[in-house]
Amino acid sequence: MLYYVYIGTNHAVINHLNNVTEGLFVAVSNQKKAIKVIAGIRERYNTTILYEQTVPDTDYTNISYLHKLFPRVYIILITEELHNEQRKEYLKVGVNNTLPPDAKEESIESMMEYLEKRQEYKLREFSETHRKTLRVFHLPLWKRTFDIMFSGIAILILSPLLIITAVAIRMESKGKVIYKSQRVGSNYKIFNFLKFRSMYTNADKRLKELNARNQYTTEKEEEQEEAIEIKNDLDQPSEGETILISDDFVVSEEDFLKQKSREKKNAFVKIEHDPRITRVGHFIRKYSIDELPQLFNIFKGDMSIVGNRPLPLYEAELLTSDAYIDRFMAPSGLTGLWQVEKRGDSGKLSAEERKQLDIQYAKKFSFWLDLKIIVKTLTAFIQKEDV
Repeated sequence: MLYYVYIGTNHAVINHLNNVTEGLFVAVSNQKKAIKVIAGIRERYNTTILYEQTVPDTDYTNISYLHKLFPRVYIILITEELHNEQRKEYLKVGVNNTLPPDAKEESIESMMEYLEKRQEYKLREFSETHRKTLRVFHLPLWKRTFDIMFSGIAILILSPLLIITAVAIRMESKGKVIYKSQRVGSNYKIFNFLKFRSMYTNADKRLKELNARNQYTTEKEEEQEEAIEIKNDLDQPSEGETILISDDFVVSEEDFLKQKSREKKNAFVKIEHDPRITRVGHFIRKYSIDELPQLFNIFKGDMSIVGNRPLPLYEAELLTSDAYIDRFMAPSGLTGLWQVEKRGDSGKLSAEERKQLDIQYAKKFSFWLDLKIIVKTLTAFIQKEDV
């Protein structure tokens, strides 16, 4: 998904650009609030700043600071026209492109196509850079043989369920049955991670509707600190957050805190009743049926049955230091060591504990450990946790 952060106060331009862009559009009145928003977006390659031109000297200072702070973010200047000297100065401080305030939908579509190609290039660049600097992990023959046999048999046995699920998804809503997202696996290799689609195809538009109240700051709201925290695994929200957004939910901070209290210290909080999720989607998520297409990833060789879960790019980028490289010198898997571990009364793990268990698995995995993890994973579906 693409993210647009508009910096400015021209409500007419904000409404126009919000209508002609696809993805999550957030407008804020000043640079300070924009920094809070962008700091919460992990997918920086997908993020674009739409900067409303004001006083050139002030713009140069602000844009230069934003560019240094977020070098991966694409910056577009919203302007009627520029003199040659101004154009040179804006380019120097980090502006990548310009758009008129009344930009046509065709211009926006061309820009979005470019941004998507830019993201694909950055993904390849990230993968190649890190793979060249690492020793190469080779999957043992016994593990690859086991993966092919297990996934092949599972696909045959579960084929009726796979077909029924695909038909149900297609009957309820138009769109592709399979959702693909790019993940980072062994050796920092990027591949298409498969899941059954559980959201409506216009999920981005629904997200924008839910986020409409946070589109821009009015004069009466100047004193409020607005920000967005975009995370798959949520930490405690910082002060000033009003909306929390992830692939799975949109929720106000107040509701999130209530949910957080109920979940105690659970780091993985998913809010129910997200209107973007289909009825079939709720069911297949509840019973993890949406994960079954990953059997084809395993059969193809992108993943193993047991291993470290492949990560989204923005999370993998945070784990490129020497302390965490070993995590990627192992198979990426459908299930793994930390998924079946228990810690404390709540049976939950901190982010650091999960990382350390991934590293532990990378160093010690074996056929018998894999069997143990598979058994624990299967029994987790039939055993009811004590509340």
